[in-house]
Amino acid sequence: MKDITYIANIRIPTEKAHGIQIVKSCEAFAEAGFVVELLVPGRETLIKENPFDFYSVRRNFTIRKLNSFDALNFRIQSLFFFLKLIFAKIPKDSIVYTRSVEIAWLMSVRGYKTVYESHLWPENKRCLHQYLLRRVDYIVCNSKGTETEYRERGFRNTHSVPNGVDLDMFRAGENTKELRRRLNLPEDQIIIMYTGHLYSWKGVDVVVEAAKETKGDSRYKFVFVGGTDKDLVRYRKIKEYEHLDNAMFLGQKEQREIPKYLACADVLLLPNVPISVESELYTSPIKVFEYMASGRPIVASDMSSIREVLNENNAILVKPADVTGIIRGIHQASEDQVHTKEITKEALKNVQNYTWEKRAEKILQFLNK
Repeated sequence: MKDITYIANIRIPTEKAHGIQIVKSCEAFAEAGFVVELLVPGRETLIKENPFDFYSVRRNFTIRKLNSFDALNFRIQSLFFFLKLIFAKIPKDSIVYTRSVEIAWLMSVRGYKTVYESHLWPENKRCLHQYLLRRVDYIVCNSKGTETEYRERGFRNTHSVPNGVDLDMFRAGENTKELRRRLNLPEDQIIIMYTGHLYSWKGVDVVVEAAKETKGDSRYKFVFVGGTDKDLVRYRKIKEYEHLDNAMFLGQKEQREIPKYLACADVLLLPNVPISVESELYTSPIKVFEYMASGRPIVASDMSSIREVLNENNAILVKPADVTGIIRGIHQASEDQVHTKEITKEALKNVQNYTWEKRAEKILQFLNK
């Protein structure tokens, strides 16, 4: 078992978090001694930088782009990629690893030992989902909540392994004041930071409400890093309409820049809200581990999915979708220095167990059972 072919129907590079997770997994599998190939469709992407440079990963695996019709409609594009995979040349002794249930089924039919990585139990087409996975050899779940769903439906070839972080990216670097100056961030205010996409289930609206409630307090500056162009237009309009001079929407930043922004923060927010089963039970946000590695205090929603990693010893947990609770948590994180020191120290200790390398080791141990 020395070859892994990771098949992903994604644009590469992509600004979305699944791109980071996939390439970091490939890097970690290769670091463990496997010959790894990432097989993706030849889709156009607005990001022209080399994927290895964009994601700051070692060139210890290869990326092969399969010539496939790049339709604007994702379903049509996925169909063409699927058809190309029927005849794609893949070493017969290779383990096929994928996050697509359809691809997992196809490769198992083709006779490959197949690993399906699941990040949720689907709300729709559940019977089809279960049918397609009946031949798959292994199911890796991103959370205990996800694995529980599979177990309740009779699957026993499962193992839960949360996401991870590259700790090397968080080694001590520039002075915080110098970093803030270089990144055009305020040097004399308490920075409350959120990183990631500006999706509603991520709790961004709760943070915006917190910014509204505290806009008269000149001590605080709310900084949002991430978001698509469409979402940025929307939130910048809200900022203008509500006169939120205490908020900054910076847009997407390269992955290698994220640790620098986190280093500038005084408080980090993880305000997920339980508006879906995915947010409440299944999610394993990469930013949880990045936050922990940054050495900054975390204020997070008290939800089952979050509690798999965070607790009262390494973060400040607040009621989800509670603006008052978020503000109270921000005050505690920025003012109670003794407690802040304790939880950040514990978070740094805990995150050592959540590297991409250790994640790969756990998965490979599961495959060797």
